Amino acid sequence: MDLSTSVVSFAAVVALLTITPGLDTALILRTSLLSGKRAAWGVALGIQLGTLLWGVLTAAGLATLLAASQLAYDILRYAGAAYLVVMGLRMLLATRKAAPADLPDAREVRFRTGFRRGLVTNLLNPKVGAFYVAMLPQFIPADAPHAAVGLLLAGVHVAEGLVWSTGLIAFAAAMSGVLRSPRVRLLLDRVTGTVIVGFGVRLAVD
Repeated sequence: MDLSTSVVSFAAVVALLTITPGLDTALILRTSLLSGKRAAWGVALGIQLGTLLWGVLTAAGLATLLAASQLAYDILRYAGAAYLVVMGLRMLLATRKAAPADLPDAREVRFRTGFRRGLVTNLLNPKVGAFYVAMLPQFIPADAPHAAVGLLLAGVHVAEGLVWSTGLIAFAAAMSGVLRSPRVRLLLDRVTGTVIVGFGVRLAVD
């Protein structure tokens, strides 16, 4: 497999992974609908920086150590699960304490807050690291510099993630007039909070 074939094949695989509904999609949509484009781009860029870092760690061989150590994997897994459960429960508790019209203005979420949330959520998900450890070596030609090609492939994944994020944020902006009503915001927070808690529990017990 030459380099161009590797890049195209890897791009096809991660494209399917990117568009599959999951935690990243839920976070970007929720933030975009409730807090606007700036905060949503913070989440999206935080997620993609985390993806790039996982790719760099895998290319450097460090993520392989994580995959080989059950203890290290479990520590990261439980930390990520706890973070997700707490974040989801905070959303759910906020909706129980207030009527729809009394919900705090979600625009208070800043770019920096969204960026941190996206980055931490990605880095505390050991399944991203496990995916890279399992998949990345298969797409690196034997005679190619592993670190450089690994970084290139991670960059392809990031680029696709940014394109998908652009679509999600544009969709949310187009629907903002309907989806930012107090009752819809309340429902969206409850649904997103439940989804995030579910991801956290799944990560802990999987």
